[in-house]
Amino acid sequence: MKVTKKLNYFSDPGHGWIAVKRWFLVEIGVDLKAISPYSYQSRTGKTVYLEEDCDAALLINAMDKSEYLLELSAIRMEERFVNSRTLEGYQP
Repeated sequence: MKVTKKLNYFSDPGHGWIAVKRWFLVEIGVDLKAISPYSYQSRTGKTVYLEEDCDAALLINAMDKSEYLLELSAIRMEERFVNSRTLEGYQP
């Protein structure tokens, strides 16, 4: 039986990202070096925002092979909210 892992999906008018803790990506076997520069991370680097078009697939594929079942909670970003101008570029 799989355990549900609820993650937040953030979107703006042009794009979307899934927020996930870096330790969780490691736990489920995502190759951190495979994540593209189109993803972002928090200033501390503890949270990674996976870009929806290709990097989110790394997460989804790894979760399919793990004990976890993905559940997304959609959050529409406002201009004042966290976006690519306030996040760091992703670094493995």
